Amino acid sequence: MENNNLPEPKLSLVVPIYNEKDSIKPLVENIVNSLDGFSFEIIFVDDGSTDGSCEIIKSIIGENANFKLIQLRRNFGQTAALAAGFDHSKGEILIPIDADMQNDPSDIPKLLEKIEEGYDIVSGWRKKRNDPLSKRIPSKIANFLISIITGVHLHDYGCTLKAYKKDVVKNINLYGEMHRFIPALASWNGVNIAEIQVQHHPRKFGKTKYGLSRTFREVLDLITVKFLLSFSTKPIQLFGTWGILSLFLSGACGIMLIILKLVQGKDMTGNPLLYLAILFSVLGIQIIMMGLLGEMMARIYHESRNHPTYLVKDSL
Repeated sequence: MENNNLPEPKLSLVVPIYNEKDSIKPLVENIVNSLDGFSFEIIFVDDGSTDGSCEIIKSIIGENANFKLIQLRRNFGQTAALAAGFDHSKGEILIPIDADMQNDPSDIPKLLEKIEEGYDIVSGWRKKRNDPLSKRIPSKIANFLISIITGVHLHDYGCTLKAYKKDVVKNINLYGEMHRFIPALASWNGVNIAEIQVQHHPRKFGKTKYGLSRTFREVLDLITVKFLLSFSTKPIQLFGTWGILSLFLSGACGIMLIILKLVQGKDMTGNPLLYLAILFSVLGIQIIMMGLLGEMMARIYHESRNHPTYLVKDSL
């Protein structure tokens, strides 16, 4: 049960946990030592652990009034766990950190120094990463693709250790594997993003929860992010462009058919151009209709939630 008489913390550390019982106590000790003098809370999010991690967290919480536990009913994944932690946080600055002790809490003050310089998001960069090649190479490819497609250039999107001003992320809905795309999604709101080098230690306890399948899920989420960044408020511009192009190709095929009929006297029946003209015309109409439906859904979404298409930074 929360003590509502406690002063509001400035920092909220969100620690998603899934079967990390051996690293929890040393991690807490490192955090407390690294943040001596800071006002902070730690929000543990137990993401369906089955190894007794939750019981260890409960024993720690009993000794610390500024620690919280959010226990999820099953394993929902890291993105959902971080979203739960963000939703239950009280601090002005949110700092997610992995529970496996590969992130170093001693880097947190450096993130905060950068925030104080006026940045809204400070992202960690594991330049000297202590992971096998099977993880590093796909990660490098993913970081390159994300930077090119989103236009937000970071060396290390996958580093959990970041610092966010709360007002920057409170309007971002997280699902899928979207937590790594928060800087890109927030860029739509015109935020200032910085990146600093952080330490990365070899895993001491347990085993990694990530595999190659995660890379494929990230690619699919990247397509979603690109659509959200470019066309979430104007889907007709995406679908309409392809729809008009399809109708143009249909018309071109029809004109060629007429020319062949008039000049060479060829029969239209059975001509592949006839089927292409029909195919492109049907596709064009369907794609444009999808764009119009998307416009209607976007309008209903923003009007029903009174959700503006802008964010105000300050007013005088």
